[in-house]
Amino acid sequence: MTATTSAARAHARAQSGTITESMPFVPASSFAEIPEDVAPADMVWAEMVAGGRYTTKVLARGTRIRLTDITGTGCAHLLLWRSDAPWERLNVADTVKVPWQAYLSTGHPLLSDQGRVLATVMTDTSGRHDALCGTTTLSQNVTKYGAGQVHSASPAGRELFILAAAKHGLTPTDVAPSVSFFHGIRVSDDGSLESTGSAGAGKHVDLILHLPCTVAIVNTAHPLDPSTAFDVGPIQVLAWRAADDLAAQIARTDTEPEYQRAVANSEDTHLARTQEPS
Repeated sequence: MTATTSAARAHARAQSGTITESMPFVPASSFAEIPEDVAPADMVWAEMVAGGRYTTKVLARGTRIRLTDITGTGCAHLLLWRSDAPWERLNVADTVKVPWQAYLSTGHPLLSDQGRVLATVMTDTSGRHDALCGTTTLSQNVTKYGAGQVHSASPAGRELFILAAAKHGLTPTDVAPSVSFFHGIRVSDDGSLESTGSAGAGKHVDLILHLPCTVAIVNTAHPLDPSTAFDVGPIQVLAWRAADDLAAQIARTDTEPEYQRAVANSEDTHLARTQEPS
């Protein structure tokens, strides 16, 4: 079939139009299941991310991202870097500390260590997320599954994040702790961490970006996943332009003072970079 270059070319071209479990849709407007309230022209990202895979994209301020756990067995580990200043990135400690809330859900800001909101959780039908454990490491997966390398059957989250970061000129030192969606964790009375697992198939979470960000999503098992088998299902990633959603979120007056200050910090940075001289 591929013994000659002509045969290899014919074989490659024959794959055109094939849909697989893990692939981006280009253009994003060609995706068949665009949300009803979203214009196809506003779509900027549509991708299925299989278990053990990752994806990354640079997105503009005012982009809304929807992550969906298709089978109820996915775990979307997320990192954000400001695309216009990549030294500023998601800071999980501040994301938990500043809002006085360890458990992510609707309204929760994803903060940088500069006191700015990079993204806000807009909707959440899962309620099973984690901002305490981070993602898996090579040694953890080798111990649990027998392998954790990128091209193994059970790749570790940090190894995949390093690849995602490298595509944007970032190094392993830029890979900070991540947040995880679709696998819940609770702190017990004695301080130990307990897995609460998944909320089931089809659950989704929406984020709105307050600043332009490089987004990296790794779909791999949670560090406290009780399953001894690496059986991670696919995550669907959709994103679309939603400037009005961001404007409405910024204009809200019923949010906590810590959130309002962090939003003001983000707006101050945005205006300083975009405002034209009078």
